[in-house]
Amino acid sequence: MYEELIDRLSRTGALSAEEYLVLIQNRESVREALAERARTARERFYGNRIYIRGLIEFTNYCKNNCYYCGIRAGNTAAERYRLSPEEITGAADTGYDLGFRTFVLQGGEDPFYTDEMLADIVRTIKTRHPDCAVTLSLGERDFESYRRLREAGADRYLLRHETANPAHYATLHPAAMRFENRLRCIRDLKSLGFQVGIGFMVGSPGQTDRDLADELLFLKEMQPHMVGIGPFLPHQNTPFRGEAAGSAELTCFLLSLIRLTLPSVLLPATTALGTADPLGREKGIMAGANVLMPNLSPVSVRKKYLLYDGKICTGEEAAQCIECLKNRVRKTGCEIVVAKGDHPDRAD
Repeated sequence: MYEELIDRLSRTGALSAEEYLVLIQNRESVREALAERARTARERFYGNRIYIRGLIEFTNYCKNNCYYCGIRAGNTAAERYRLSPEEITGAADTGYDLGFRTFVLQGGEDPFYTDEMLADIVRTIKTRHPDCAVTLSLGERDFESYRRLREAGADRYLLRHETANPAHYATLHPAAMRFENRLRCIRDLKSLGFQVGIGFMVGSPGQTDRDLADELLFLKEMQPHMVGIGPFLPHQNTPFRGEAAGSAELTCFLLSLIRLTLPSVLLPATTALGTADPLGREKGIMAGANVLMPNLSPVSVRKKYLLYDGKICTGEEAAQCIECLKNRVRKTGCEIVVAKGDHPDRAD
């Protein structure tokens, strides 16, 4: 029975919620077969290439109070910082010399950075490095803000939905944050021509196996260019401080399911996965992932951008980090390449 489900998923990219649930609940029996099929699907679109994105975490101020997040506004213990435009563009210059061709500007929802400031930063990076992509991960904004950032040259936008279950969403966020608005943002981004990334936490408080099955249907419906998932990891200064962490093993299994559901999707092995398991990023690649996101932020601020406890690589220089990753990736049979790494639908 399981083999038939895996075969059909590999051929069609679609199962029912009940069929996904059967695989999730019996993953011990099917993990290896599923991962093998996922690697084959990845190789069809990407060969053995692993793309790297240079992550620049430029502010840990955030107006929101998400219950799971270490940089939530209510965390008075957080040591706040903001990078200047010159520091942000300088980090991108450093990354370019190290072989990065995509830069991800990520921060909390910080009103200090106006649309004009952000657009100027995007334009500067694109002018200096026209062969590169700029990805933004700045949270919920209005349509006009997204339009201005797109016109400035931003190529991609990452906005994780965190859960596709509206009732579950309400247990993870304060009442001011609405699931419907998150969906509106994702649809606005797609309509403006961004390559859009969405994603969810694995093992967040209150999540069920059925929720995970429904996530796969949601991803199929939304057809994102990238999907970022990682295990829920608690932070000591949040309401979820005492909750159990999500499973790295289940995260890798879901990576395989996502790869077969959306064969051409860009699929990161996230820092959270590497934090939950010392070999998490390698295991993610073996499960079908094809993207890594090393940190290009100045070392002086990395320990301050803590969404969860125990985050890895907060003390490594960027050059040190990338050489380490290259060696680790080679052990999986894959290679890090110097390329923008667009989704096949958007490749030049």
